[in-house]
Amino acid sequence: MGYRLLTTVILALHFGFLAYLVFGGFLAWRWPRTIWLHLTAAGWGVLVVAANLSCPLTSAEHWSRRQAGQVGFDEGFVDRYLTGVVYPDGYAGLARLVVALVVAVSWAGLVRAARRRRPRS
Repeated sequence: MGYRLLTTVILALHFGFLAYLVFGGFLAWRWPRTIWLHLTAAGWGVLVVAANLSCPLTSAEHWSRRQAGQVGFDEGFVDRYLTGVVYPDGYAGLARLVVALVVAVSWAGLVRAARRRRPRS
């Protein structure tokens, strides 16, 4: 029971991280100092995709599933839980582009808001 709960917590953290990765830049509109956390998250996301790295949360999920007596999976978190659910199979590139555009819009809005707050001389 304990490892199944741990697996659920890891899955929730993973979903939360991905949601923050996509939408965290908009939080920085309200709390500008959080942009550094979002930059770090976005950098990690780009690194995982570009270098084809295995995410530690995915590894932790696989481990906790095996400890719970379940079968681990060969695929990553996004492939298992998002592809075919959030976007159709074969559209990973387009999904990544949409995420990049959402992040870019959030950052552009943050820059615009910062310029508005800056006193004019």
